[in-house]
Amino acid sequence: MINQAKPFSPKMERIMEASPIREQEEVGLSLEIAKKELSLQTRSDGSPFINHVIAVSEILVLEVGLMMPAVAAFFLHEASRINREILEKNRKNFSEEVVTMATGLNKISEIKPKDTGLQAENYRKLIVSYSTDPRVTLIKLADRLEVMRNLEFFTKPGQLKKATETQLLYAPLAHQLGLYNIKSEMEDLSFRYTDPENYRLIANKLKAGEQERKRLTDLFIRPIEMDLKKAHVKYQLKSRTKTAYSIYRKMQKQQIPFEAVADLFAIRIIVDSQPDREKELCWKVYSIVTSNYTPDTKRLRDWITVPKENGYESLHTTVDTKDGHTVEVQIRSVRMDDIAENGYAAHWAYKGVKSEQGLSAWLGGVKELLEKGDVSKAHKEVELSLGEIFVFTPNGDLRRLPAGASVLDFAFDIHTNLGQKCTGAKINGKTASIRETLKTGDVVEVMSTRSQKPTMDWLNYVVTSKARAKIKQKIKEEEVKRAQEGREILERRVNNWKYVFNDDLVTYLLKCYKFKMSSELYSAIAREQIDLPAIKGLLADRESAAGPESRESAGIVVPKPVKLIQTGDSDYLIIDEKVNNVGFRLAKCCNPILGDDVFGFVTIREGIKIHRMGCPNAARLIENYPYRIQKVKWKENVQGNHFQASIKISGYGEAAGAQQIMEIINSLGISLRNFSISETKGKLEAKMQVAVSNNQQLDKLMFNLRKLKGVKSVNRIANV
Repeated sequence: MINQAKPFSPKMERIMEASPIREQEEVGLSLEIAKKELSLQTRSDGSPFINHVIAVSEILVLEVGLMMPAVAAFFLHEASRINREILEKNRKNFSEEVVTMATGLNKISEIKPKDTGLQAENYRKLIVSYSTDPRVTLIKLADRLEVMRNLEFFTKPGQLKKATETQLLYAPLAHQLGLYNIKSEMEDLSFRYTDPENYRLIANKLKAGEQERKRLTDLFIRPIEMDLKKAHVKYQLKSRTKTAYSIYRKMQKQQIPFEAVADLFAIRIIVDSQPDREKELCWKVYSIVTSNYTPDTKRLRDWITVPKENGYESLHTTVDTKDGHTVEVQIRSVRMDDIAENGYAAHWAYKGVKSEQGLSAWLGGVKELLEKGDVSKAHKEVELSLGEIFVFTPNGDLRRLPAGASVLDFAFDIHTNLGQKCTGAKINGKTASIRETLKTGDVVEVMSTRSQKPTMDWLNYVVTSKARAKIKQKIKEEEVKRAQEGREILERRVNNWKYVFNDDLVTYLLKCYKFKMSSELYSAIAREQIDLPAIKGLLADRESAAGPESRESAGIVVPKPVKLIQTGDSDYLIIDEKVNNVGFRLAKCCNPILGDDVFGFVTIREGIKIHRMGCPNAARLIENYPYRIQKVKWKENVQGNHFQASIKISGYGEAAGAQQIMEIINSLGISLRNFSISETKGKLEAKMQVAVSNNQQLDKLMFNLRKLKGVKSVNRIANV
């Protein structure tokens, strides 16, 4: 049975009908070939795979702005991706440009992230080398966008892989080419899968403040609208809220909370004007805006006088209202807005016709941007905002590390023993030292020798907590061995010199050599940093000193008493004074802990329940019962309190076992209250309940657990 493909949308049909007959025939033939070749292929939800192909073709035309040859090329590519003979067999039925694009797409489909190591710059060069026609790159962006819109069809590992690739490569490419809507959508969809906790937290906060932003927008616009009407300026108004990913990136870059993000939303004033008066009217609108509100001149961006390289034109300014709110205002014409929304080709898609000359000029610009544009810069910005890099072993295994990680960090991430014996590495085939900083896409082969041992200098070359902890642990072990060796040497010599080896003697030597701990003295002796005959001389002088020595002169340190501070069971949450005396409790559906972003929900019988902003129930409560939401914050300087938190670890059969999990918990000094682990059909699942003092301690535990080999995900859950 042949799967039935979904029909084209009416708008797509109209654009096809307005295209040249030859192009319509190519689209029809290529679609029939694709239907036949893909007839047995389905997505995981059972729908025909051909529906993906048709959906991508509509994105190409309606959102990217390409025309029928690109659609025919994509259909032909999908039909021949597995069986290349299909392309050769039908070559004579299509124009050279269609065949060229299909061939380029087939070559690109052979490139796997494992081969390219997700190295954006190299991957971009490969795409360009296969794209003698720049439309190939735009088709790849449309293809990836459709995949991201239907990411639920993939497995969990597949979702993370696709989302990571999109953040690191495709979203920066879309940004570089001026496809801002596509770029923003890709970033938000990726963010939703790579960091669901923070995505949900920001999305819920945006939803909670939606009505307030609408009220502020109405108040802000009112005086501007009056002045625009007086000036007889025809205009449209749009308001847009920053995307969740854009907000998160700003929070990370500036190290600020959600509430401190000043320009959460922007007002867009779109002037309806003839091309020859566009700039004049845009500046007129600017003067109206700044006459009503105070502008921040440092944040004025004039892309009208000098447009961006990708064709973007707009006037941006940031103003402050009298009540202390900061608002970004974007001023542009209808034509400029079309281009800003969907890229330079949007004009032709919008009108449903093809402008050969204009499209060719724009595509020439795309080619130039791809060849000369610094996509790596955009890639680095994304990398920094994520705070992570992705590095590969020689056999293609992906390793996730913090930005700034070195060869040593990578070696310790692979295995502790490998890190301790690391002498350097080969990065992309070139020899590098242990201190070399890695970047996303590097393929790293660690070199080691048995004689290598960590030193204190190594701590200057690592950024990961695991590497630092293991280096310190190994150094401490070596110091303990060395100190034991030094103690045995000293004790043996002291006995030979006919002195009594006791605490008083050791304390005297500590004072003489200005050491704080006996282990430091013993280590120095073992390293031969202290001359033993000199020690004998000191002991002889001590014995011959006149009169009994006081405890102080003998170097005996009397420790000062330490006053213990007792902490009570007082509440560590501060609730708005209006309900200060109302009882409250922590919600069991999300188990909030100190440091979590929280809100209170006034229940009918149980007082106020405290929920995390990332709680699965948060969106429903905020949306359905806004009048019962109570502002809540944690009391400052909370000490001595512990919170219960539950964690679920999912992994593969070869994932780390209970012993390694316990080692991480113990190394962080966390108390384990409950633990269970099971393995079914090659899948591992562990659940645990721990007592932590705050969310930072919990985040550190989860971060370290995620790095264990074979671990697929680590998530907070309600209860074990």
